Amino acid sequence: MTAPTTSALDPGRLICDRSRSIDASGIRAVWQLSVTMKDPINLSIGQPDFGVPEPVIDAAVLAITEHHNGYSLTAGAPAIQDALWSFLGADLGWHRGDRHGALITSGTSGALVLAALAVAGPGDEIVYPDPYFILYPQLARLTGAVGVPCDTYPDFRMTAERIEQCLTPRTKMVVLVSPSNPCGTVMGEEDLRDIVHLCRSRGIVLVSDEIYDQFTYSESLEQGRCPSAARLWDEVLAVRGFGKTYGATGWRLGYAAGPKWLTDEMAKLQQYTYVCAPTPLQRAIPAMLAHDMGPIVRRFQARRDTVVEAFRGVTSVPHPGGAFYAFVEVPSRLGMTASAFAARAVERNTLVIPGKVFSSRDTHFRLSFATPDEKLAAGLAALRSLMLD
Repeated sequence: MTAPTTSALDPGRLICDRSRSIDASGIRAVWQLSVTMKDPINLSIGQPDFGVPEPVIDAAVLAITEHHNGYSLTAGAPAIQDALWSFLGADLGWHRGDRHGALITSGTSGALVLAALAVAGPGDEIVYPDPYFILYPQLARLTGAVGVPCDTYPDFRMTAERIEQCLTPRTKMVVLVSPSNPCGTVMGEEDLRDIVHLCRSRGIVLVSDEIYDQFTYSESLEQGRCPSAARLWDEVLAVRGFGKTYGATGWRLGYAAGPKWLTDEMAKLQQYTYVCAPTPLQRAIPAMLAHDMGPIVRRFQARRDTVVEAFRGVTSVPHPGGAFYAFVEVPSRLGMTASAFAARAVERNTLVIPGKVFSSRDTHFRLSFATPDEKLAAGLAALRSLMLD
């Protein structure tokens, strides 16, 4: 039988408006570009350049060889839940019971999608910071809700005052990220306390995206920890992950902890979407929680200092107190957008992400310093040179 030369299906009629409203990630577009270049200086992707710690690998391999390869319970294997609750008790003072729940998720993105599906529907509003992690606007599109960006320029700090200007009677959820992707901003306890008070008084779900909590640099720590809204209000939904911290982004492991009424709904939705996080890899979580990442975090703090110093006197770099990104302003004297600047950087074999991928503005670019020191130095030299041309 001869294959038909034309499709019998009409994509224009079949693809729904929800899917059409979502563009492919600008980050992935740069990633695709990188594979066409010869040995690029890639400062675009937030992919840690260190390997997964050996005890963590050993735990995952052991789980596979001991045949922990089937489904787990939706919220996570019981032994992993036990380890997680031991950690949450020490870190947040939360304990498993009638008031609090937790579930292991397919990365932090999986947790954020489940939270949005559980809370937001058509006509509801989700407030998120601008600049934003690229998923946040899509949470609204996926759920039929309305995304409301909260302008945080020029210091990239989400404050109660800024959030309040975005609230309406239809607001269901506020998403806070600290340390920030793409800016590296870390919220202090005073600002977090004000945001908690605002959301609590308005009856709004506060989602605290803390995927980079273990990558918080010394000057931003409070009592040795990343400041967290979840320590100030036990009805915050704390979303955290393991991939960035332990160099295991492809393992797709995260978790959400918060009010049980919400985590129960998220677990119900996970049954019909992700089913469960990868079972053998879950078995590595206790080893992750026990592993000291301090030496690597200190190495990244030194890289952060190198990035800030490279642009000193040339342009503005709001201080990254955590994560492994800087959101660098394109000097206005150049008379170009960040997209145009990023295109010029490609000519020098250097990849960064233009700000419009993360924002309604195109004035900055995101630089990832999760890359070997020699590559970082070469990329910084190229970018500084472009600003001085």
